[in-house]
Amino acid sequence: MSANPRNVHPVYDLFPLEIDGFDTLADLALDLRSSWNHATDEVWRRLDSELWEITRNPWVVLQTVSRQRIEHVLADADFRGKVDALWNERKRTAEQPAWFQQTQVNSALTCAAYFSMEFMLSDALPIYSGGLGNVAGDQLKAASDLGVPVVAVGLLYQQGYFRQTIDDAGVQQALYPYNDPGQLPILPLRDSDGEWLRLKIELPGYSVWLRAWQVQVGRVKLYLLDSNDAANFPVHRGITSELYGGGPDLRLKQELILGIGGWRLLAELGIAPEVCHLNEGHAAFAVLERARAFMKASGQPFDIALAVTRAGNLFTTHTAVSAGFDRFEPNLIEQYLGRYAQTELGISTADLLALGRQNPADDSEPFNMAYLAIRGSGSVNGVSRLHGEVSRRLFTPLFPQWPEDEVPVSHVTNGVHMPSWDSAAADEVWTRSCGKDRWLGTSETLSCDIDRVPDETLWQFRTDATRSLVDYARRRLSRQLAASGSHADDIEAAKHLFDPTTLMLGFARRFATYKRPNLLLHDPDRLLRLLTNPERPVQLILAGKAHPADKAGQDLIRQWIDFIRHPVARQHVIFLSDYDMSLTERLVQGCDVWVNTPRRPWEASGTSGMKVLVNGGINLSELDGWWAEAYTPEVGWAIGDGQEHHDDPYWDAVEAEQLYDVLEREVVPEFYQRNENGIPTRWIARMRASMSRLTPQYSAVRTVREYTEKHYVPAATAFRDRTKLGGAVGTNIVHWERSTREKWASLKFGDLRVQTKAQEHVFSVDVYLDGLDPNFVKVELYANANENRSVVREVMMRTESSDASKSNVSKFADPQSSTQSLSSANHWVTYRATVAANRSANDFTPRIVPMHEGVHVPLELGLIRWQR
Repeated sequence: MSANPRNVHPVYDLFPLEIDGFDTLADLALDLRSSWNHATDEVWRRLDSELWEITRNPWVVLQTVSRQRIEHVLADADFRGKVDALWNERKRTAEQPAWFQQTQVNSALTCAAYFSMEFMLSDALPIYSGGLGNVAGDQLKAASDLGVPVVAVGLLYQQGYFRQTIDDAGVQQALYPYNDPGQLPILPLRDSDGEWLRLKIELPGYSVWLRAWQVQVGRVKLYLLDSNDAANFPVHRGITSELYGGGPDLRLKQELILGIGGWRLLAELGIAPEVCHLNEGHAAFAVLERARAFMKASGQPFDIALAVTRAGNLFTTHTAVSAGFDRFEPNLIEQYLGRYAQTELGISTADLLALGRQNPADDSEPFNMAYLAIRGSGSVNGVSRLHGEVSRRLFTPLFPQWPEDEVPVSHVTNGVHMPSWDSAAADEVWTRSCGKDRWLGTSETLSCDIDRVPDETLWQFRTDATRSLVDYARRRLSRQLAASGSHADDIEAAKHLFDPTTLMLGFARRFATYKRPNLLLHDPDRLLRLLTNPERPVQLILAGKAHPADKAGQDLIRQWIDFIRHPVARQHVIFLSDYDMSLTERLVQGCDVWVNTPRRPWEASGTSGMKVLVNGGINLSELDGWWAEAYTPEVGWAIGDGQEHHDDPYWDAVEAEQLYDVLEREVVPEFYQRNENGIPTRWIARMRASMSRLTPQYSAVRTVREYTEKHYVPAATAFRDRTKLGGAVGTNIVHWERSTREKWASLKFGDLRVQTKAQEHVFSVDVYLDGLDPNFVKVELYANANENRSVVREVMMRTESSDASKSNVSKFADPQSSTQSLSSANHWVTYRATVAANRSANDFTPRIVPMHEGVHVPLELGLIRWQR
């Protein structure tokens, strides 16, 4: 679609289109690349500096300033030259080969569709809540930098997530300002005739029209759907009114629009992705619609269509507790999807419900969107190494009798888009030591030498960053107090709070009980002593929202507000309301230490602490999420023992004491221990180690490369293989699955025989296959891990039937039937394996596992049979 406003909407006729150069400004304003490539900032600042500083929205600036102002600045040769240079650079960047084009020349991947409920891309487009949107937005930006062929699909919310104020009583109040589409950097999607692209989705008893929008994110396009169409009934126009608002009925309708509507939108645009990446289970209905589309194209039934298309689906789970998965009551699924299942998919409602249940026979079990995503995907991953382990535990019920470590969930640890979060000063330091192309993924390792940056330079960079944060915090707090009607003296005092030379701690998270944002308040008197030490004072900036329905989280905010009102504490602690992307950016750039205190293992990954890395901030965190794999004593500090203690109040108290101890004995002394030049050399050494070792590893560049190489490209290849000859491979897989299931209950083992000689155990076992093709299974010798040994999975080799197998025939056959005995003899197969005798032969057990080329077991077929 063109970014030229002439072709998109009548209201844009009010723009000064006749002014030479205006279209170039519009192109730049509508590309969210400006949110991480700040070269255009000066353009918008020149047009209206005050409006730019408040909104950080180029599209608003361009629409708001007068025709005369635009004409005046474009008449300036230097300004016009800068604008043209920026436009040419944008065009050159979009056209030049990037990492993907350079390294994946013969890849089967031409397009991956990324579905997410929210995207955090810019202050100018507030369609995000927090971590999930942060991950989605940063991965789109990294995909643009790397040239990975991604399109994204989401929803356009009329109100987005709530905005926060704190009243005089310290209580959070939720506000819902309207997202005026005309003020957002988005364009209506129009066809070649200029008609707005709209989709009609059938819901029970009525239809809903969905409008389509386009967002340019560098090389990547994000498509958004919304229901605020004039043709809809008022109640239906509000389906996409609010992110994470309303009850189950509204949430289900939003997820239907995202999954089913989103896949249909791609089809309308002629986009045929090989890969569908589900960022959480909210979009899991896309797997149904993708299968339906293949059914229509190939004439295949649903089970074969799902077997074909699931190979190209990837499900990323971000949830660390089972209660976090979206669940819907069966009657709600039947109401909204019953007709779709029967008429579009050709399956019963019961069959549909079975895809989202642990026990398909339990009519009362809710429909779990994560279960649907798993059963409709060819691979599943968590978002950190620890979260992968947690997810395998959570999904164990779907794979009965399989060991937990074989539950098919891998992990790709999240990373953040460093150019979005680094300060101008940090960018300068990194550019001098690593070059301008450091985040483009074009080298196997990030070639940089932070070690060569002088201590004096790093310390000056950090001091300037803290000073900038203090200035910003003073301005924001004074505005916050003025807006809440505070006394003029308090507003004036806010303009003088904090000292740029004092150690600055930051804590900014969603306020939820499992994140324990009040762990620092466990002993208020001790915290106050820590903050007010006259020789080594400490400052603390807090920010965060609690969900409007989370009263416990809101109470945690109120407790902090009460503490800050202490006449001494208010000089050392501030709470900045309305935690958003802009505030996050300032905090991660200026805080010396980032504090994070979740209950392990309930933080799936966490990304806020990753953002401080590029800016020279240091982490002090619970050993949870990404920090559990990143932490070493040289790069930061940790609390916790690396074990799980659930919500034990005693352990909360233990870790609060650890937190105070680490601050008092390590963090604060190290910050204030200076050499003869006033530089904290030990602090700088830790900061340098954190920057050089962790920043490359926890960059979204590494994350997106990992997704591309380990998931997207293999999934694209698998999907293309399964679609050949109208889905013949998928047909074979379904027939294999059916025959395997039919025979599985009758498979059995004979006696396990073992001979130990020298340093080896030689095992043999007879297996009754009941006529099942031996090529459809593999027999393995398995031993659990113990304190000294790792898991053993040794494939047993098929051999000729033995006398022992014949004896097993007589043991299991009906003695009255010689015909059955003869038939049974033909169904027994002997398997042998040799393993090292470094553990007892009693540790080993044979098992039967389904096997088919290209099929992921147990993800696609979870059968397993153990010798008992």
